[in-house]
Amino acid sequence: MLALLLTVALVASTPPAAAAPETLSASGNREARDVLLRRELGQVALAQIEKFDPAWHPDQRDCAGLVRFAYRSAHKRFYPERLARPLWLDVQGRPSEFADAETLLTRSFVPLGRDEATAESLRTGDLVAFRQEHDSGPVFHLMLVVRPEDKAHAPARVVYHPGEKGAAVRTGVLHRLVTEAPLEWRPVPQNTAFLGFFRFKEWMP
Repeated sequence: MLALLLTVALVASTPPAAAAPETLSASGNREARDVLLRRELGQVALAQIEKFDPAWHPDQRDCAGLVRFAYRSAHKRFYPERLARPLWLDVQGRPSEFADAETLLTRSFVPLGRDEATAESLRTGDLVAFRQEHDSGPVFHLMLVVRPEDKAHAPARVVYHPGEKGAAVRTGVLHRLVTEAPLEWRPVPQNTAFLGFFRFKEWMP
């Protein structure tokens, strides 16, 4: 992915690591399982800020790679049987272990909306998506949402890799993007580069 320059006053202190999630009993229902998947996904994404997990291959360290790695890690712990087939779909709609940012959005996630009400309804694992136009073509950029199930506990955060080779994973508070990010990176309806908020298809009702 082309290098993405996103200099935003968002690098707030990393929240403390949450307690290890409980295990899911064999009788656990889908809702309970998905809560654990989201929690683990958020912890995996936040952990990359301090130190890259060696299991995340350096050649796949970009914004889409963070999404794929966090989702796969969470499923490996709490829903390993789902990994019997790939999580993602390729451009032809076939199961695939790899999907770039655009393909993830169009094949494996569904749009939720672009307004403030949608932003308030986001859950861990949802995406904030942008499309920037460059001379060489469009560049898609994804940010992972991390939000406690108890919304009063802490604000929603975004966690993302900026796309530059060797760059660190970054985080910030979602609502601050609206006023503190450069105009082209603000998740507001007026920004044509903002594609909206998205959710993994398998987590839709």
